[in-house]
Amino acid sequence: MTTMLKSRSLVQQRSSHNGQEGSLWSSGFGMKLEAITPFLGKYRPFVGRCCQTCTPKSWESLFHRSIMDLGFCNVILVKEENTRFRGWLVRRLCYFLWSLEQHIPRCQDASQKIMESSGVQNLLSGRAPGGAGEGRTPDLVEREIQRMLGHIQAPPRPFLLRLLNWLLLRVLNCLFLNVQLHRGQMKMVGEAAQTGSPLVFLSTHKSLLDGILLPFVLLSQGLGVLRVAWDSHAYSPALRALLRNLGGLFLPPEANLSLDSSEGVLARAVVQAAMEQLLVSGQPLLIFLEEPPGVPGPRLSALGQAWLGLVVQAVQVGTVSDAMLVPVAITYDLVPDTSCDMHASGPLGLWRGALAVLWRLRSCWGCLRRVCVRVHLAQPFSLQEYTINARSCWGGRRTLEHLLQPVVLGQCTIVPDTEKEQEWTPTTGLLLAFKEEDQLLVRRLSRHILHASVASSAVMSTAIMATLLLFKHQKLLGEFSWLTEETLLRGFDVGFSGQLRCLVQHTLSLLRAHVILLRIHRGDLVVVPRPGPGLMHLARLSAELLPAFLSEAVGACAVRGLLAGRVPPEGPWELQGIELLGQSELHRQILLLLHLLPQDLLLLQPCQSSYCYCQEVLDRLIQCGLLVAEETPGSRPACDTGRQRLSAKLLWKPSGDFTDSDSDDFEEVEGRYFRLSQQSRCPDFFLFLCRLLSPLLKAFAQAAAFLHQGQLPDTEAGYTEQLFQFFQATAQEEGIFEYADPNLAVSAVWTFRDLGVLQQMPSPAGSQLHLSPAFASRDNQDKLEQFIRQFICN
Repeated sequence: MTTMLKSRSLVQQRSSHNGQEGSLWSSGFGMKLEAITPFLGKYRPFVGRCCQTCTPKSWESLFHRSIMDLGFCNVILVKEENTRFRGWLVRRLCYFLWSLEQHIPRCQDASQKIMESSGVQNLLSGRAPGGAGEGRTPDLVEREIQRMLGHIQAPPRPFLLRLLNWLLLRVLNCLFLNVQLHRGQMKMVGEAAQTGSPLVFLSTHKSLLDGILLPFVLLSQGLGVLRVAWDSHAYSPALRALLRNLGGLFLPPEANLSLDSSEGVLARAVVQAAMEQLLVSGQPLLIFLEEPPGVPGPRLSALGQAWLGLVVQAVQVGTVSDAMLVPVAITYDLVPDTSCDMHASGPLGLWRGALAVLWRLRSCWGCLRRVCVRVHLAQPFSLQEYTINARSCWGGRRTLEHLLQPVVLGQCTIVPDTEKEQEWTPTTGLLLAFKEEDQLLVRRLSRHILHASVASSAVMSTAIMATLLLFKHQKLLGEFSWLTEETLLRGFDVGFSGQLRCLVQHTLSLLRAHVILLRIHRGDLVVVPRPGPGLMHLARLSAELLPAFLSEAVGACAVRGLLAGRVPPEGPWELQGIELLGQSELHRQILLLLHLLPQDLLLLQPCQSSYCYCQEVLDRLIQCGLLVAEETPGSRPACDTGRQRLSAKLLWKPSGDFTDSDSDDFEEVEGRYFRLSQQSRCPDFFLFLCRLLSPLLKAFAQAAAFLHQGQLPDTEAGYTEQLFQFFQATAQEEGIFEYADPNLAVSAVWTFRDLGVLQQMPSPAGSQLHLSPAFASRDNQDKLEQFIRQFICN
């Protein structure tokens, strides 16, 4: 079975084989996949350990090596054995009986406890700002507080929860083949719940089903009713009322008012009191740190940061002594789509949501192309411990304009060894009410947790297949096995198992809408991606594999940029292998690329400096065999560690705080040189790594080329739409659709704004983007495009 990326003409010549293609789809795709086991006998890593730098005590606790062997369970597989009863009738009513047996604690007096809390009593007595007084009587303030509490939460209704669990069991078994959860991860969370501290789950957001699926999974594992923080603007009033009765939480609209608004002060105080009561009661809380799917913009959710800030505030004021934070991630073979776009059609209502579910069930009825789901629970860690240790890792940061613009324009060759300050997520009114130091703590904590969630996510088979179809041009079966092994070797888990041929067939059936199967001589099959916008969908799927190879991809593109001025890009691999690559030059190129790439893509841990990450990238290139150390005449061999000299001040430096000026011993390191390896597999692997970042880098290069064509001044949304239309037109001409993505257009505009290419200036019609004077000339625009294209390997 081979895969070939052919031109549009080849596909058009073979479009007459549609009938043959249909017969290929209908044959051989009725297999049943096995439960998750080590793939081909390879070691399956246990992912999700917390940061040893920021939370060393949490890293040592709640983890035992024995839990790695506990294996997986299918959460939606409910049988007679899962109930207390036995018999033929139980086998037919096991879903219903299982739902009745779930423990759902009652919390009817939650609102009364909030009203009796010290914060609310201070508001009623006028001792706190925003409360009684200044023309507002205590009765009026009390009615206003009760109205806000009714908007925020409601007591969970056990009958509705049991009914929803029964319906979910049936719906999820129709939608998915399985919903897998690692028992070892669940055991860590269970032990964390026994410490007495409240559990706060902080999750990625891949689908609209996440907010329903996660509470179902955790309730089935005995953790109780999960309180979910929802976005009030995304749902209709009727659906918000239903979600509140199921344990949902909503921020009142007044919480985002200005700091000097009395209504805003009152709303924030009420929300803080509600959060404190929730944590004291020990109920688990779920917060989404990512923006909902389909929303172009920053990756980190402003609403999620606001809810996390309330938890941090409650711990700092001593309402609860500590809180256990649990990074969570959900991965799908394919994200379940619906017939309606929630964000394009306004708030989602009850009827439209029900119709979307029915439409999805109808499309899955009798269909064998159901997807698999993995739920990942990373190791819990102490918020109190992180708060104490994380503040010692804070250092000075500079904007992208100061770090990169002089290098782009050729005014400077030295890259400052300073961290980049880049924050795209807007700060809500709720977070603005905190101290500036606490705001910084919440932003870095949220980025740290999102990094942990992504690192613990399993790579699904569709991501591997989409990557192979886009970037590899060899045998599918062999390359699928190779890429799976490479993913496992890098400490990332995979979300599939079974026989290799069955896995490939099942994955191709899921991607049926985006690929074409053609039969050639001797019974072989040719898999051709459908040309057009379907390639953009494959590019989005392949982006899920990027975190596993991100360090090597950054290093490969940096090497490509270093060789761009020395060797022609189309030159043979042997010619490129002749060039000596100095370690200082490699560090500089890696640092330049790190500054250029958005933080939302890199998701670097705030406790890790750029210098340490550059060294990690270089080590990864050496470990994977792409770089080979070159011993210069008269120099000490790189492997000789017996004669290294350690200075006294080096011994007292904290980890992550090394710089080139700390010791003379670094002069030997800077004098090391490397060459590209001449092994037969290296050229293809190097090209594969470079192409992982090519959609984003090509989008940036096209945005630089569009500067002289764009109509400026314009609003940010208007210019982004101009750029996206340019992407689409260019993609149609070139036949390359990987970068024709609205999210990449937003990233390009925001990166150019941070770089100082675009300037945001006020106007009577609102804030508008202008071309900065530094890039007004065509010469400087060409310099920017050339700077970006040096990292692209065609």
